[in-house]
Parts: sequence; structure tokens; C-alpha cells
Amino acid sequence: MPELKKKYKPDLTIGNVENLAHGVGVTPSTIEEVRQAGIDFFTSGNHIWDKPEVAVMFEDKNLPLLRPANYPSNVPGRGAALVPISGNRQILIANLMGRVFMPQQFDCPFRALDAILEEYEGAPRAATIVDFHAEATSEKVAFGLYADGRVSAVLGTHTHVPTADAEVLPGGTAYVSDIGMVGAKGTVIGVDKKNILKKFLTQMPAAHEIPEHGVCAVNAVCVTIDAATQKAIGIERVYSEAEIV
Repeated sequence: MPELKKKYKPDLTIGNVENLAHGVGVTPSTIEEVRQAGIDFFTSGNHIWDKPEVAVMFEDKNLPLLRPANYPSNVPGRGAALVPISGNRQILIANLMGRVFMPQQFDCPFRALDAILEEYEGAPRAATIVDFHAEATSEKVAFGLYADGRVSAVLGTHTHVPTADAEVLPGGTAYVSDIGMVGAKGTVIGVDKKNILKKFLTQMPAAHEIPEHGVCAVNAVCVTIDAATQKAIGIERVYSEAEIV
């Protein structure tokens, strides 16, 4: 991360951390670890609740962590936040969850986006960035087109596999269906292939084992935004590898 930040010089670095704690949820220590590495703010998804301590973490109003905004309103945490950056500017970050192929009964993410934009309509900001955490590419593409021209970027997460459709939409919204994962290379979306292959071959349950050593694939995007218009100028796929010893 320090090398990438030196190269791209971002005003804000965002990471989705729903699988941060060894592949399952997030904890205070793992959040602090990636903060020290250079991530400024954190979004999440349906696995955010996999560690019980996260409910207590959300009691800290200063914690730079979101959960999807279209969970029921009585769920701990927040789904959007204004984040200060250099030059006395701020960026609105929103986190939303898709519904197609998801077992949970989430509120409509399209209408949830409308509600967030209405809530923050008068808030001065340099950009609005949405992490859309969804399974179906059809829903992601539809959401991007729905948000085009109203937000600076719609960045898809959840499926762990980067897609080749990064572009700036006609209305000025940077879009990608999925950024991809930061995780072990040569695995099944970050999980050791041995047990997963056995599961596919036998249809028997298998434990998810997360490799602790080897080559790590680092997938990201770099979005350039005109602060005056809040329109995206460009979106670039970022890929790097790191050896974990």
C-alpha cells in the first residue's frame, strides 16, 4: 500500500473489509492493521456481522467503517458518511447491498440511494462514491446506469473477481462491476483450493482455509474526479502482487 499511494497520490483510500479477519468479518485489531498500512476509510457487505465484536465497534461514531445502508434502520452502524480530505474538502461515501441472489431481505438499494442523496443534498463535497456490494452483474450494471450523473463513482464489490468493464458512463460516473479481491493468488476467491475442489467433486461440506503465506493478488481501481463538477474524469484498474512470507 505505501508503494501504491506513492505512485497514485490519492486524496482518499477506501477498502472493503467484510472479509478482513482471516476471511470472516472484521475485528478492531484487523481494522487497525490496515489503517496503519494506509487505508483511510472502510466499506463492507453481508459478511460484516460474522464477528460478534463488530456491533460494539459500531458504537464508536468516529470509526471509519460503513455497513450497507439498506439494512433495516434499527441495525447498528451507518451506511453513509462525509469524510474530510485535504484542502478542507469532503467526500460522501455510501455503502449499498444488492438483492439478486442474496438470501437476506434487504431494502431496495435504488431507493436507498435516492434517500441518501436527498439527505446529503445540501452538503458541500468534492465527490460521492458508492460501494455497491452485489452478486449479479445485471443488478450492478442497472444500478450504475441508475446512478449515472448523480454520483461520482459506483464501484462493485463482493464477487472477488475483477471485471473488465471499468469506464466513465455518459453522465460522468465512474463504474466497474467488480474491483476484485485482495487475497491469495491461486486460490478459489481467496480460499485454499484443496477443500473447495473436494467440495465441488463430492458435494460434501468443506472448511474454508485461508492461506497465510504465498503470493497475494492486490486488485483496486484509481478514480480521478473533478472536484468542481463531482464528475469522474477517469477510472484505471490497479493490479499488484506481494509475497507474504
